[in-house]
Amino acid sequence: LLYRYLLDNPEVVRNKQILDLGSGCGAAAIASKMGGASYVLANDIDPVAGAALTLNCQLNGLQPLPFLSENIIGVDKHLWSLIVLGDMFYDVQLADGLHRWLRCCIDQHGTTVLIGDPGRGHFIDHPIQKQLQKLAEYPLPESSQQENYGLTSTAVWKFKP
Repeated sequence: LLYRYLLDNPEVVRNKQILDLGSGCGAAAIASKMGGASYVLANDIDPVAGAALTLNCQLNGLQPLPFLSENIIGVDKHLWSLIVLGDMFYDVQLADGLHRWLRCCIDQHGTTVLIGDPGRGHFIDHPIQKQLQKLAEYPLPESSQQENYGLTSTAVWKFKP
């Protein structure tokens, strides 16, 4: 529900360059654009996510947003004002790579990083936990609870190394 946080707090994205990493259907990218972001790039290694983004933009009355289906973790050098990512800590290797790359973005460019996660094991047990500030918590709908092994809520965190 990272998108809900962005919709409720448009000042977080207004006039900023946003990367929606692991964008899936593009909900956070769309919320960023609706909140007044100056530029939004949705990125997901699943090319089907690009089609979903295009359809969701149409449903929300927006022009299609830029989409990139390459893995840019660790290689992207763009100066992003804000990187948003949701539910991406699903294995140790990815979690470690994200942690290193996001910290580099913060250290080199002053990028703000917001993470949405329902509390998956590789997120809760990862060292990144010591560097997070909880910004909001939202209950998961019952259908999402079933899909997420009974987890009942999700939180939005600010990464502060």
